[in-house]
Amino acid sequence: MPSTREIRRRIVSVKKTAQITSAMEKVAQAKMARAQQAALAGRPYAELMNRVLGEVVSHAGDFDHPFMKARSGENRALILVTTDKGMCGSINSNLLRKVTDEFVTDHTRMIAAGRKGAQHASRVGWDLAAEFPYSDTPVFSEARAIARMAVELFENAEVDHVDIAFTNFVNTITQKPEVQTLLPITEIKGVQAGVEGEEMATELPGGTAEFLFEPSAGGVLGALLPHYINFQVHQILLEAKASEFSSKMVAMKNATDNANDLIKDLTLEFNKMRQAAITNELLEITTAQMALGN
Repeated sequence: MPSTREIRRRIVSVKKTAQITSAMEKVAQAKMARAQQAALAGRPYAELMNRVLGEVVSHAGDFDHPFMKARSGENRALILVTTDKGMCGSINSNLLRKVTDEFVTDHTRMIAAGRKGAQHASRVGWDLAAEFPYSDTPVFSEARAIARMAVELFENAEVDHVDIAFTNFVNTITQKPEVQTLLPITEIKGVQAGVEGEEMATELPGGTAEFLFEPSAGGVLGALLPHYINFQVHQILLEAKASEFSSKMVAMKNATDNANDLIKDLTLEFNKMRQAAITNELLEITTAQMALGN
């Protein structure tokens, strides 16, 4: 049985742990808010792109582009968006389990965004084509670098499909692993900015104005498609970061609550042992006095 000194040391240690996890919870909460704000900051860009796409698509007619040609091959590139660090709940394991069960084959090449995904790919022997870091508030240049790698594999016919796996932010409590197709583009839909758990694409607005396209509507649409893919990847990175920090916030809150419960149990045990020691001491004094009285 531990002594009262050992229990007191454990109480002090657990209190320090609770202080650390509580601070990490507050940091994760602030970073989650920043990720949400960064996603919303792209809303004017998304609205303008949707307007231009709506006009171009309505004027392009039968448009043909390499990004939109379906292929029958089995070679696939998968952009795996995970976290760089741990202590963020089960979002990485849930995403990796979904990818392993449903999408990874002998014909799959991995593009890892985040250290955890790259480490897992190396550990289990997946074909890792590249690894890309990205910051706590992902910037557009980071998304563009990831998308460029995937587009090059597709353009060079090294892969026939490009998918992206990430954790979608539904709300603070719920994060859902998802896999979306980037290439080929089977249908051009409107993009949107935000991490409220909604769909990543919406219906395009119809053509309502008279535009003159140079050299042609199809040429403008072809030039827009790389930006369309880059924006999708950027929004997904922001979704993943919001999911990471919300999951970390919940995990740290649970850790803090568990630490506080443990402190209560240890304090109760400490008080019981101290009371027992006092009782034994009083019994010894009483016994000694009775012996001296006899």
